[in-house]
Amino acid sequence: MMQPMTDQQNFGPPVQGPEGEAWMAPVGEQMVPLNCPPGLEYLTMIDQLIVKQKLEALEAIAGVMGANLETANKYKIKNVMGQNVFKAKEDTDCCTRIACGPARPFDMIIKDNADREVIHLNRPLRCSSCCFPCCLQSLEVSSPPGTVIGYVNQKWTCIKPEFEVTDADGNVALLIKGPWCTFSCAGDVEFKIMTPDGEHEVGRISKQWTGLLKEAFTDMDNFGITFPMDLDVRCKATLIGACFLIDYMFFEKKANEDSDGLGMMS
Repeated sequence: MMQPMTDQQNFGPPVQGPEGEAWMAPVGEQMVPLNCPPGLEYLTMIDQLIVKQKLEALEAIAGVMGANLETANKYKIKNVMGQNVFKAKEDTDCCTRIACGPARPFDMIIKDNADREVIHLNRPLRCSSCCFPCCLQSLEVSSPPGTVIGYVNQKWTCIKPEFEVTDADGNVALLIKGPWCTFSCAGDVEFKIMTPDGEHEVGRISKQWTGLLKEAFTDMDNFGITFPMDLDVRCKATLIGACFLIDYMFFEKKANEDSDGLGMMS
């Protein structure tokens, strides 16, 4: 597995957020690329992110009791120092979450420390079955909101899941190749990030094992994302979107039932 090359000295002293948590320090103006969407300058200093889903106590209790309760997912996106970079919250209604479960359409609002929306994700209602290649999963990534910077598009496969990561014009920048089995059983599940020709691995999206109790009774998922330091910040933001799409497709629960299974058969 590729090891991230993050230099911890690149991170300045953390700043304190409204809730007392440590947030990544602002990036110096000399480090911000030209035409960088506002808020994505943080990603210039990063080659690894940790996505941690917030545990909702009410949902966890309902899971133990076998009840069908689904709250809007919330996440913290952190750097390797454990400092918050972004926070994300699903924007859906209760009826959609219960009726559609993990297949639900959603908007994901991703904000920075100043509570400014910097990335917006939109997942339309699509079929996730390998039997319907004409209606595959997709996710649109905008930054700032309203300005599309990329897409994540599912490719038709029978077993191993695959996705294309494209820019706003549909040009393929990266491929994501998943495993034939997405069961998370006492170990990580790896989705490899590949060059467009599929020949070279440049990063990974890893669903991390969170422990037996959390895996069994909650849908709280943790992910790691690695990518090249010099990758365009728009592409890095699109990979964050890919991480959320993978979470909902393969690891989100409905009525306390796992979605993970045999690749596209899950």
